[in-house]
Amino acid sequence: MKKYSLILCIIVLGLLAGCQTAKKNILDSDAGSQVKMRAMQTRYFDTGDKKKTLQTVIATLQDLGFVIDKASFQLGSVSATKFSGARIRMTVVAIPRGEKQTTIRANAQYGLSPINDPDIYQSFFQALSKSMFLAAHTE
Repeated sequence: MKKYSLILCIIVLGLLAGCQTAKKNILDSDAGSQVKMRAMQTRYFDTGDKKKTLQTVIATLQDLGFVIDKASFQLGSVSATKFSGARIRMTVVAIPRGEKQTTIRANAQYGLSPINDPDIYQSFFQALSKSMFLAAHTE
């Protein structure tokens, strides 16, 4: 009986050790992809004017073919949907970063799945950068 108990304990401990290792590897790879995703989705702009920034975000999304669903200047967020070809939903948040900078974070989804393609974010931020430059120099 002792022999079977000892074997059972060894098997249980082996299974628990295997689960712990697998869990650690999953968390490590997920953390790396989250950092990459956040880097694709975030840009910093030298402006402290949150309202003007959000107006520029709205204009940029419309120029890219998005229809604005919701916008809140108080919350600093804009949600829009693009229906051409594939239904893409993008949410953009503007967060003040001190008095003279604003963090812009864009999150794009196709259906319920996040979009991991950096080209989507790059094209949005390139268009936004041009719009922000023009908005700053047309006053």
